Amino acid sequence: MFIGHFAAAFAAKKIDNRPSLGTLFFAAQWLDLLWPALLLTGTESVELSTDGSNPIPLNFSHYPISHSLLMVIGWSALIGILHFLFRKNLKTALIIALLVLSHWILDWLVHIPDLPISPFNDHKTGLGIWQYKYLALVLELLLFGAGVFLYTNATRASNKTGIYAFWSLVVFLVVIHLMNIFGPPPTDVKPIAYVGFSQWLLVAWGYWADKNRHSSK
Repeated sequence: MFIGHFAAAFAAKKIDNRPSLGTLFFAAQWLDLLWPALLLTGTESVELSTDGSNPIPLNFSHYPISHSLLMVIGWSALIGILHFLFRKNLKTALIIALLVLSHWILDWLVHIPDLPISPFNDHKTGLGIWQYKYLALVLELLLFGAGVFLYTNATRASNKTGIYAFWSLVVFLVVIHLMNIFGPPPTDVKPIAYVGFSQWLLVAWGYWADKNRHSSK
């Protein structure tokens, strides 16, 4: 799942307008922001799929630190606590923690059984909606549309930058998502990690767009 995670971040703005969209992006995408670093250090691994029946061109063979349920619960608690220590707001901290956890839940919906439950055993899970490409596409687009609607319902542009920065971000995310689905498969693993680091730019984009918007209340 890709834009589904951003959908959760957009929607969270409707629940609590205090955190920036960039912060919400960070929380919802933390697992995938961490994953490229673990790939490049060899701590985790991914392989190019040689199985033509595989719904995606990758085998997520080993990622217990970034994507096992037990570790994700730990990451959720840690990031939520750190946010509370800096911002002193329990509601926002809980939302941040739940966004981190939501990443695993949304991944569970689409992944084939490759998501580890714990770094200490080999049990893996996943509902496998990725096996039905167009169903997965419709699901993510619906989630994304709902998230964008809730965000635009909760905020208003303060200036033209607030309009263009936000809507260009929305379009960019949809285009990247479609390229991920219909574009050519990767030919090497390392570029996947380097591209993964570029998601930090999306976090920065979220801060920029949100800075030029205000609460609609």
